[in-house]
Amino acid sequence: MKLLRYTHQYHFYTFLFMVFSCLACNPRYDASMITKSEIRETQDGYRIFLNGEPFYVKGAGIGMNIDPDLLVVHGANAVRTWSTNRAEEILDLAQERGIKVMMGLWIGLERHGFDYSDSIAVKKQLALVRKRVEKYKDHPALMSWGIGNELNLQASNPDVWDAVNDISRMIHEIDTNHLTTTPLAGISKEFVDLIATRAPDLDFLSVQLYAPIDRLPELIQLSTYTGPLLITEWGATGYWEVPKTSWDAPIENNSSVKADLYQSRYENSIRSQSQQVMGSFVFLWGQKQERTPTWFGILMPDGNETESVDVMHYNWNGEWPANRTPRLQDFTLDGQRAIDDVKLTAGQTYTAQVDIMDHENDPLTYRWEVMEESTANQSGGDAEEIPPVIEGLFLTDMDRLATFKAPAEPGAYRLFIYVEDGHTHTAHANIPFWVDR
Repeated sequence: MKLLRYTHQYHFYTFLFMVFSCLACNPRYDASMITKSEIRETQDGYRIFLNGEPFYVKGAGIGMNIDPDLLVVHGANAVRTWSTNRAEEILDLAQERGIKVMMGLWIGLERHGFDYSDSIAVKKQLALVRKRVEKYKDHPALMSWGIGNELNLQASNPDVWDAVNDISRMIHEIDTNHLTTTPLAGISKEFVDLIATRAPDLDFLSVQLYAPIDRLPELIQLSTYTGPLLITEWGATGYWEVPKTSWDAPIENNSSVKADLYQSRYENSIRSQSQQVMGSFVFLWGQKQERTPTWFGILMPDGNETESVDVMHYNWNGEWPANRTPRLQDFTLDGQRAIDDVKLTAGQTYTAQVDIMDHENDPLTYRWEVMEESTANQSGGDAEEIPPVIEGLFLTDMDRLATFKAPAEPGAYRLFIYVEDGHTHTAHANIPFWVDR
C-alpha cells in the first residue's frame, strides 16, 4: 500500500495579450521545467521534496480574488484550489512568483446527488478528469493533485473510494511527476481503513478540520494512521461548532479571537506534528459568505487584511509584519455581548460600543452595519446568498459608539462593526440580535 510504504522515497493580475498570446493554446512546457514531487521520510519526519529539495508547505486555500504578490509578501510558498477553474491563470501567476500549486480536481459529491454505484457516470467522470490532468500536468508550478473535496461528508457509499483510486491510477499513468491525495473532512480510523483498502494508490492523506484541529495529535493517534499528512483546510471555528442563540443564530468569534485561534492551532496542532504533517493550507485566503460575510475569510471583500493574516505572516516568517491590524478587546450592544441572547424592541433606540487598540496608534475609521440573519442551511462550503443590509437605522456617524434604531420588522438580525487603520487592515465583529414588537 503506497500510503504506508515510504522509507527513503519520496486583486488577480492579468497578462497583456501581445506578450502572452503564445500561451493561450494549451502550452506544453519543456521537460526540464516540470516540478518533480515526491515524499521522503527524513530524520525530521515525512517531507515533500520538489526536484530533490525539501518543501514544507506554507500554503493557503485561495478565494476567487487573490493578490499573488500579497501571498509572497507574507511568506506563503503554495496555494491550493478546489477545482481547475481558472487553472492556467493561477498556475501562471504562481510560476511568476515562485510558489507552487496543489490543483484541485472537482468530482461529484454524493450529497449533491452523484451516484458512485452508477458505473456509466463514474466512467464519464474519469474521462473528464483525465482531460484536465492532461491539460495542466506539465505546468512547472504544479506540485500535486487533490482529488475531490470532503467526499466523506454526508456520504455513505464506499464506492467513491474505488473511483478515487481509479483517478489516482490514471494520473500516475500519464503524469509520473506529481503526487495525488484526497482531502477528507476530519480524520478517523473508519476512513483511514477504507482508503487503505479501496484507494491505496494515493500518495498521502489530506485532512480538513476546524475546531477539532485542537485535538489533531489525539485524532491522528486514534486513527492509527502513521503515514504522511497534509492539512488542506483549517482556520476559524465553524458555524456548526460554536454556541448559538435561543433562535439558533451561531455566535461568530471576532477577528482577534480568530487570530488567537489561528496562532494556537498552528503551533500546537500543525508544527507540533512535524513527523507526519508536511505543512498546511490555511482557509481562506480570500472572502466568502458562509452564514456571515466574515466567518472564514482572512481577507475582506476589498482586499483588506484581518489579524489572522498577521498571524500567518508570523508563522511563515518568524516575525510580525511591520504594521499590524487593530485588535478588538470588547464589543457590546445595549450593554450585552453576543453570548447574552440580545433582544431588542422594534423601532427603539440602542447604543453599541467597541473597545479596540492599534499597535502603531494609527488613526482608525469605523463602519457600522445591520444585516438580516442568514437563513442558509447549506453545508460543506456550498454557495450562499449574502443577506440584505438594512439601511437608514443609524442616527449619527459615530466612532467607538453607535446609536441606531432597531429594525421595524420582528426577526433575526446582526450588528456588524468594521474598524480600519488606513494601512489595508480591518478588524471586525458582529452580534446577533432578535427584534420583538
